Amino acid sequence: MATPSDRPGMGATPYDDGVTFRVWAPFAHAIAVAGSFRDRDRIAVPLASEGNGHWSVDVPGAQVGDEYRFVIDGTREKIDPRARQVTNSAGQGIVAAIDFPWQTNDFRMPPWDELVIYQMHPGTFPDQPSEPHQEFDEIIGKLDYLVELGVNAIQLLPTKEFFGDISWGYNPANIFAVESSYGGPQGLKRLIDAAHGKGLAVFLDLVYNHFGPQDLDQSIWQFDGWSQRFDGEDMGGIYFYNDWRARTPWGHKNRPDYGRPEVRAFIRDNAMMWLEEFRADGLRFDMSCYIRNVDARDNVPPDDPTNMDGWGWNLLRWINDEINNRQPWNLIIAEDMRRNHDVTRPTSQGGAGFDSQWDDLFIHTIRDVLTQSRDEDRDLGAVQRAIEHRYGDNVLSRVVYTESHDEVATKNGKRRLTEAIHPGHANSWYAKKRSTLGAALVMTSPGIPMIFQGQEILEWEPFDDTHYMDWDKYYSGRFRGIFELYRDLIRLRRNWYDHTRGLRGENVHVHHRNERDHLLAFHRWQAGGPRDDVIVIANFGSRGFPSYTLGLPRAGRWQVRFNSDWGGYDREFGNFFSYDTDAIPGGRDDMPCQANIGIGPYSAIILSQSE
Repeated sequence: MATPSDRPGMGATPYDDGVTFRVWAPFAHAIAVAGSFRDRDRIAVPLASEGNGHWSVDVPGAQVGDEYRFVIDGTREKIDPRARQVTNSAGQGIVAAIDFPWQTNDFRMPPWDELVIYQMHPGTFPDQPSEPHQEFDEIIGKLDYLVELGVNAIQLLPTKEFFGDISWGYNPANIFAVESSYGGPQGLKRLIDAAHGKGLAVFLDLVYNHFGPQDLDQSIWQFDGWSQRFDGEDMGGIYFYNDWRARTPWGHKNRPDYGRPEVRAFIRDNAMMWLEEFRADGLRFDMSCYIRNVDARDNVPPDDPTNMDGWGWNLLRWINDEINNRQPWNLIIAEDMRRNHDVTRPTSQGGAGFDSQWDDLFIHTIRDVLTQSRDEDRDLGAVQRAIEHRYGDNVLSRVVYTESHDEVATKNGKRRLTEAIHPGHANSWYAKKRSTLGAALVMTSPGIPMIFQGQEILEWEPFDDTHYMDWDKYYSGRFRGIFELYRDLIRLRRNWYDHTRGLRGENVHVHHRNERDHLLAFHRWQAGGPRDDVIVIANFGSRGFPSYTLGLPRAGRWQVRFNSDWGGYDREFGNFFSYDTDAIPGGRDDMPCQANIGIGPYSAIILSQSE
């Protein structure tokens, strides 16, 4: 008769001369584990009930690399829900090594006010690998490119095991396992280790608002045989709601049951694993609005049945509190997309406790303004509201961007910003000028800036998980200047030269807005003064101005740190003369001083003082 293990750990946990297997299956009558640690007939080893819905056993002789599956009630085989490695989403679990020979042990997360995030899809960012299962290693070969660009954080689209070998990753079948076609858990750890060695943080994208829907029948779907029927259909069993609360936009029966303590622990343990075992530096929660409410609504009345007693909301609070207590330097981001201030409010104040959230007001406003065909239709009041928008008091509580995987994807009916600006002519003067004006707004507005793979080399093909990034745009030198424009903006955003400190500051004031001439200017600062005060002027019109007067906060010489119309960025740019200027006393735009500046069409310039 089997004896339960007294060793800790869920799933398959290696020890000196064996492996402990533990699984939650409260409605099973018998559990066994069959794997390659036995002979070719895969004789199953029984697990013993621990009396609390969990089953466990120590298997001497089992080792890292062994394949295995759980056998439920002698008839059904399932992949371990907590398998850290699988052969594929419909295959076998693999006993994975937890230890890793980390080479970089002194990495420190960059200050949040210096972060610039580069979102990438592991399957299409690198050149097409010559060998399968090499995507993570191929990305390692591109890290110097990212260092040169100046970003200091990589945000990977989901890397959890999904159906097939090609996907965006938002259909996780095994949330504890790393996608085998990318390189598995060891490959991800190699990437994170190498990125840390280059000074780059790594953020992981997590999908807890739904699981699957593909290949769930091989793992957690009706895992121990129990389920209920609802509306004439068999539901998902112990890991899922078994009624109307199971519906999601990604399948009507695959929403996790946040009301079960074991499911909450399953998700919480998963989040902590990426931070503690894999040394990730931050997490992004996909569509958290569908975790906190089945219909993704805000302000649901307590007596509304969709309120669900706050189980999903409290799960988010628990995870964020746990991370803040154990690793407060890591950045936890919500993709809530409902402009809900409570999402980034501290849990001590009744919020969900996320550190930041994607700001859909910013992206949709800026894209709408830049894609208008007529200058007179550009709403600078909306631009001002987008620049000044924040969640609570902390400007870093939002992530600002003009492209993301969702906003540039074919299957979402979306296009790259350049293509949306000038359909069919994404490399035209108009597309280049207005898209780089958008880049300047991303890098100078309050918040944590993010770009999506390829923006920096004018990638205009829509995102698709079968379309590799067009690296020839960079290697050929054709859009090397656009790359350098992004590089220069990122360096200013990070205060690389110590004369744009205000771009890392908390303060912003849109002090000049000229709807007739389509110009807008804003002031960024932390403490104020030389090397701190920054003025950003954005021209949303097709006419340049050789001498334009506006207010400045201090007298003296203001130097042009960036001019997006510089001919070195693109030979079609006008190289409009934007000159250093001397501010003189005399109130203008609610500022104590004024000066003349030069600015080209659809351009941005950045000014600051050295002394």
